[in-house]
Amino acid sequence: MDTEIYSSFNEEETFELGADFSGRLNPGEVVAFYGDLGAGKTEFIKGICQGMNVDEIVSSPTYTIVNQYLGEDRYERPVDIYHVDLYRIENVRELVEVGLADLLADDSSIKLIEWAENAETILPAVRYDIFFVTLDDENSRRIEIVHRDSAHVETGRKHVYSR
Repeated sequence: MDTEIYSSFNEEETFELGADFSGRLNPGEVVAFYGDLGAGKTEFIKGICQGMNVDEIVSSPTYTIVNQYLGEDRYERPVDIYHVDLYRIENVRELVEVGLADLLADDSSIKLIEWAENAETILPAVRYDIFFVTLDDENSRRIEIVHRDSAHVETGRKHVYSR
């Protein structure tokens, strides 16, 4: 596992971090987002989608649960991006009903999951976890990116970045 820590002082910086992060993503990957309401999860996802050349308006699918976008990977190949919002999910049965397990098994798409703590029991072990913490200044965030890779080795490496 490798951990990176960033500081963001406004929505634009959070958006830019998302756009930069998008270059790491490959089809089949899952990104789990954690943080309070208004912490910046959706803004980061908007940045990812911008970085992946999504032409559509990106918004949180709080009521529809899943939004699908067509983007491009770093090699400019088409890739489906699923933006999942589990804020309203209350139990595993609901996850099954919305088809999350099937979506997670799709190796050809990228899955971006807000409120991932509501799906912890079915998330794949190999994924990115991104944690958003609001700091004293309501516009400032600490954004921690943890890459849970297939080696499952805790190296304890932390990198601190500031924009």
